[in-house]
Amino acid sequence: MAIAGIGVDVVDVARFERAVSRTPALRERLFAPGERGKSLPSLAARFAAKEAFMKALGESTGVRWHDMEVVQDGKGAPTILVSGAAAALVMAKGIIGIHLSMTHDAGVAVASVVCETG
Repeated sequence: MAIAGIGVDVVDVARFERAVSRTPALRERLFAPGERGKSLPSLAARFAAKEAFMKALGESTGVRWHDMEVVQDGKGAPTILVSGAAAALVMAKGIIGIHLSMTHDAGVAVASVVCETG
């Protein structure tokens, strides 16, 4: 196994909350239906996860926000489910594992992603 890419992103939760309050359509634009019911700090962490994932991929050509969905694996750990252009990039790069860690505390949301090849 080898690391194909690492990405980290930080989101100011208050700024994110203001943006979603001003433009409620952001919730639908940025998040898959299964993500939308989360609290705003959790959504900020999911937004950071999507940004960190694109950084770990090294590109985002054609990727849409709904091509990445933060879900829980069978053990309850967060991971990113990919579809569309994101799935095509994952396949093209030979990525076999996506490791995600997220947190939100003290007004910030942080996510880190490691993409792994076989």
